Amino acid sequence: MEHYLDNAATTRVCPEAAEAAVEAMTEIYGNPSSTHGKGREAKKLLDQSRRTVAETLGARDPSEVVFTSCGSESDNWAILSGAESRMRQGRHVISSLVEHDAVRRSLETLEARGFEVTRLQPDATGAVSPEKVLNALRGDTVLVTLMMVNNETGAVTDIRGIAEAMKRAGSDALLHTDAVQAFRKVPFQARSLGADLISVSGHKIHAPKGIGALYIRSGLKLKPLIVGGSQEADRRAGTEAMPQIAAFAAACRQPAETEWIREMKKRAVRELTEAVPELRYLETDAPHILSVSMPGWRSEVLMNFLETREIFVSKSSACKQGKRSHVLEALGLRPEVIDGALRLGFSRYTTEADIDALAEGLREARQLAHR
Repeated sequence: MEHYLDNAATTRVCPEAAEAAVEAMTEIYGNPSSTHGKGREAKKLLDQSRRTVAETLGARDPSEVVFTSCGSESDNWAILSGAESRMRQGRHVISSLVEHDAVRRSLETLEARGFEVTRLQPDATGAVSPEKVLNALRGDTVLVTLMMVNNETGAVTDIRGIAEAMKRAGSDALLHTDAVQAFRKVPFQARSLGADLISVSGHKIHAPKGIGALYIRSGLKLKPLIVGGSQEADRRAGTEAMPQIAAFAAACRQPAETEWIREMKKRAVRELTEAVPELRYLETDAPHILSVSMPGWRSEVLMNFLETREIFVSKSSACKQGKRSHVLEALGLRPEVIDGALRLGFSRYTTEADIDALAEGLREARQLAHR
């Protein structure tokens, strides 16, 4: 029996999303830019889907949502175009040491273009406080970009508090948050969050891979990252990926079941610490991510051992592709803790049997090591 516990990397597509994608591919297959009947039918589906995603995000208007290919594209677009839209006011950007690589690489690109980036040290879990942002703000700060939920530890950064601190300081800097791991896991409403730009992704909430969105606050003009046709109100060229967009909306309409996910995380902490007394874990607020470690072990060895029992976990972000976690290094954890770290990701499909199997697998690994 398969036990999938890597939902922070990606989630199983729910039946409703799969059905919506198939319908868009086989029935409502027109180009939404075409003016004939099939095109108008597809345009209606596009508008309905945008409205659904916007309502789920808590946007004031559907026009604030632009569909992208993924969270990484949304991050790239928000950071690169956001910073460059304010170049006349300055070239200083604030971020942190524990961002996703989509943000880190975008920041490196900005630095190559003459921007200065301040990377803040997070707390012991990976969150960044409003006070640290406030202390780093300068008159020439044009962009603050911080993820809402850390993708490796589950730490929650108070984006609303940061927005309020920036407002009190009289800062005109744009605020962007990578909310890929927060969307439908940690409650927030775009209209009241205070962020100008919010990146989200479909495949973290049981939609297919290949679809994301960028919330752009009304009135904010952002230079397109992809140019060509006039799709997405002239903000992102390219024929809209209607099967993925319809599936994204369908996934948004399903219950999030956050309380169940949180219970699975609590159960995992109980069972794993009982099975492996020396196991360490980071206590964080996100309901679906748990970072644990068996100091003295190698993550790859544990992952391979568990995989033989059809238990699937990861060591860090899937984007790292086996490299050591820069997030855990930034937290100042000892090398033996980092090298023995596993990231567990829970979803509404996670079962008690999945947790039991993981606990038993780690118990077996420990017993074999002590023979």
